[in-house]
Amino acid sequence: MYTYSLQKHVLQFIKPAKTSRNVFTERAIYLITLVDIKTGKQGIGEAAPLLLLSIDDVADYEQVLNAKLTQFCQVSELEETDLGDFPSIRFGIETALLAMQADGAGRVYDTAFTRGKVAMPVNGLVWMNDAEKMYEEAIAKIKAGFDVIKFKIGALDFDEECRLLEKIRMDYSAFDITLRVDANGAFKANEALEQLNELKRFEVHSIEQPIAVDQWDDMAKLCVESPIDIALDEELIGIDVYKRGAALLKHIKPQYLILKPNLIGGVSVADEWIAQAQEIGVDWWATSALESNVGLNAIAQWVSTYNVTKHQGLGTGSLFSNNLTTKLIVQDGKMSYEA
Repeated sequence: MYTYSLQKHVLQFIKPAKTSRNVFTERAIYLITLVDIKTGKQGIGEAAPLLLLSIDDVADYEQVLNAKLTQFCQVSELEETDLGDFPSIRFGIETALLAMQADGAGRVYDTAFTRGKVAMPVNGLVWMNDAEKMYEEAIAKIKAGFDVIKFKIGALDFDEECRLLEKIRMDYSAFDITLRVDANGAFKANEALEQLNELKRFEVHSIEQPIAVDQWDDMAKLCVESPIDIALDEELIGIDVYKRGAALLKHIKPQYLILKPNLIGGVSVADEWIAQAQEIGVDWWATSALESNVGLNAIAQWVSTYNVTKHQGLGTGSLFSNNLTTKLIVQDGKMSYEA
């Protein structure tokens, strides 16, 4: 049996973070403290839906969260709690349960990463802005040691975005710097292939979610015809991996999956996506959904249980002026754990 307490914390962005969908200036999160009544052990997890993206971004979220936590504490089993429509709550409870198992150094998983022996490569994220500011931010990331730079695209004029990528490539070849782009579904299905062919000139490694979700036939066609590898991101949100995951993957056949445990229902759900993807040769990496350092720590430790070589999208802790304390350190384009 468990008891719980809840604390709301509003993260403040150092500067506005813009995507093709919205602009973030602050981010409300809920810290869940679970206590095992028998052992007295406790663990802290994070529940935080992402505005306009999470399927559980609902007006009465805090009320629902309290109700679901009460239900969980009564049944004491995650799988017996009705959380199918609330992936961020499932992530929060799951990460609290995992934190309950951590050792004195905060290690949930005993890996080379959590022992401080190896660092994990992460990409440098450039948010949408005017082209000049995006260029300046990219150069700053490169000079800070990031060798994979990810651009949020889809809000500016496409030609302007191409000129921005061209400007980067004039100074840094694909041998020096890898470029990833994330369209957040901004391209129109009947125009996307032409745009992808344009992006090919800049030796872009991959594009996340070029077109909006639920266009499986169009996305599958793009995955065959695109000169740039395609990664599914928002496409996974709201999909029951156990019932529809295999059908989605086999129909679309993407090159990569972008896994955001907070948005898809936790690390165990992400494990299932990985298992199904590996069966058909689809690769993956994990990305933050703007969690605080509590959620970010849980995701980073989980990722370290895999033999990852690809750059993860986990360098987002520095976006906030009032983040929570952490043992995660990002330096020279790599994340390490202060063991």
